[in-house]
Amino acid sequence: MKKISAAALFTCILLASCTPKASTAGPAGPAVSTAEQIAQGKTIFENSCGRCHKLPDPASHTSVQWVGIMNSMAPKAKLTDEQHQWVYDYIVSVKK
Repeated sequence: MKKISAAALFTCILLASCTPKASTAGPAGPAVSTAEQIAQGKTIFENSCGRCHKLPDPASHTSVQWVGIMNSMAPKAKLTDEQHQWVYDYIVSVKK
């Protein structure tokens, strides 16, 4: 009985460790920033992102694609979660 319990516990731990982790960073919904914060996002986008590469056209990707791009680039630019949200909201607002 102990072997069965140990095997069941091991299986549960193994399955839990294989599940995808929930993303805590990054925007996923509509803009939540104020107009002032979106303006700040534009400045951050131009200064932080433009420091390393040519700035992409916000219309070149969908809002869903921008989530992935932002999630990979924000840590490289050392953006805080707030700055991340502001830049995302700026990019999405440009497309409207």
